[in-house]
Parts: sequence; C-alpha cells; structure tokens
Amino acid sequence: MVYTGRGDRGRTDLSSGERVSKSSERIEAYGTVDELNSLLGVCRSFTEDKDKEIEEIQNELHILQAELANREPETKVTEENTERLEGLCDKYQEECPPLTSFILAGGTESAAQLHNARSVARRAERRIVRLDQDEELREEVLAYINRLSDLFFLMARHENYLNDVEEKNPRY
Repeated sequence: MVYTGRGDRGRTDLSSGERVSKSSERIEAYGTVDELNSLLGVCRSFTEDKDKEIEEIQNELHILQAELANREPETKVTEENTERLEGLCDKYQEECPPLTSFILAGGTESAAQLHNARSVARRAERRIVRLDQDEELREEVLAYINRLSDLFFLMARHENYLNDVEEKNPRY
C-alpha cells in the first residue's frame, strides 16, 4: 500500500526508524536530491546521447539519498563516483568551445532541462551543506553533489553545441 497515514501529522520515518519532522534539514536534503533525480528522468527523455550517463547518476543519487536518510547504509557514494563525474566534465568541456563569459540558461529543450537540473543540484548542495553543519557528513557526499552541478552545466553547453545553438550572454 502506498499510503499509510503515518505522515499525516507532518512526521516521517528515517531508514533507522527514527521519526522526524518532514521539515527537518535531513528530509529537506534528501527530498531535494529526490527532486533532482526526478528531473533527471525528464532530462533523459531529451538527451539520447547522455541517457546512460544520466541513468548512472540517477542510481548514484538513490545511494546518496539512502545515506542521507540513514547514517550507515551498506553502499555509499565514493571518491571513484566523483572522479567519474570529473572525467565526464573534462570530456564535455573539451568538446565545447571555451567559455568566455556567463551564459543564459536555455537553448535546446535538452539544454534548458539540464540547466534546470544544474540549479536543483545546487539547491540540493546547499541543503546538504546545511545538514553537514549540524551533523558532519562524509567528504565524498559534499564533493559528489558539488561536481554534479558542474557536470549538468557542461552537459547543457554540450547539447547546445551539438545542435548549433548559440549561447547567449547576459546584458548588464
């Protein structure tokens, strides 16, 4: 059964069984990661050439959510996961023209969705950093979520590059 009624009073269970407010920093952190994961499902529907990479990230985000929901899950995001993201960043950066200025989010639908994922990843990072201030998290958690926003930015640029869509700069 999907509904239990246990959350009707604004509280939920962590994986450990502990009951917490749905507005707790921990729930905000992994809830925002869940939002990002859902958005990546939308991104995958627009980016055939990045589908496998994004699917792998979605799986890693489930692992990250488990860690945020329960302090000692069996599987955790690792330094190797972050290094893989860095490799993807390098790949996309090499394929795109050099960045000389800030750019406006947009372009193709796939690029626009990836820019949206970038901003949600940054919000997830802020929530995780806030949680880390109260309950120290592993460095790998913070490094991984930080790299994600960089990767989504570069993926968005790559989508526009592949489709010959000119990046637009903000006017100041």
